[in-house]
Amino acid sequence: MRAPDFWGAPAGLRAFALSPLAALYAAAARARLARPAPRADLPVISIGGLTLGGDGKTPTALALTAMLKQLGERPFLSTRGYGRRRSAEGEPFVVDPARHDALTAGDEALLLARAAPTIVGADRIAAARLAAGLEASVLVLDDGLHSRRLDPDLSLLVVDAEYGAGNGFCPPAGPLRAPLAAQLARADALLLIGDGPAPGFGLDRRVMRARLEVDPQAAARLSGRSVFAFAGVGRPEKFKRTLERAGASVAGVRWFPDHHFYDAAELAGLALTAQKLGASPVTTEKDLARIEATAAFEAVAATLKFKEPDRVKDMLAEVLARARAGRGSRGE
Repeated sequence: MRAPDFWGAPAGLRAFALSPLAALYAAAARARLARPAPRADLPVISIGGLTLGGDGKTPTALALTAMLKQLGERPFLSTRGYGRRRSAEGEPFVVDPARHDALTAGDEALLLARAAPTIVGADRIAAARLAAGLEASVLVLDDGLHSRRLDPDLSLLVVDAEYGAGNGFCPPAGPLRAPLAAQLARADALLLIGDGPAPGFGLDRRVMRARLEVDPQAAARLSGRSVFAFAGVGRPEKFKRTLERAGASVAGVRWFPDHHFYDAAELAGLALTAQKLGASPVTTEKDLARIEATAAFEAVAATLKFKEPDRVKDMLAEVLARARAGRGSRGE
């Protein structure tokens, strides 16, 4: 799905009209967050987004994975493979880009597998066992904070600094994946992505900042160029802003539902629209993973950059040391 516009605006009539249904959703989400979960045999870092898509979970997972490698770790990534339409084998399984595609593994899994071994499967406990058996030193759960399938050693809540908590309601009245207080209670640290003001959440825990930046070479190619943007992501307006900040002139846009699989007619229509506009058709890396014929389309990648990388690195080192000390004491 794509977030309705009223989710990001101050609460109005539509949000209040849907609030009884939102209360039911909120109660179920709150109960799920409160339930106990088992610990894995290796340290686990869980990443979750405050809202239903578009916060920046996958770029965060990629950035943390790179940092863990700098610390000498052997990280594995775990994802449910959301959006895939079929499974090529029993789960969980390690993504092999030579054999798996977006249909069988999911678009996010293909991106994650470029950075580190990535395990696809809804059973996070089985994924942790598989990772440990393959000599992973730490497991990063992409979109794992809200499932409570594993009790992580670090729960990181990702927030779009410009969007914040939206209108403050849970679906269908608003974008929150669970009541704000319940999510904050479960989070060990908060990552604000973007230049918006820090939300007044009253946190007494770690708050870090980051930005999504287009690669300098890609930005140089985009500068002054007319582009036609299309995407099937949670909040595609963020993609449009990223292009504009890189210097591109966005001549037109077309948005699709999140994780949308494009058919041949849609792709031909997108190419024709771009041609009529005299613009280059561009999309996200996630979308390009769902497009078989990529010759006519260009993906624009954005990388997460921490404002204080040393602070994040120190936090990771501290968490890993504490996790290993705790597991060692239990095993004695």
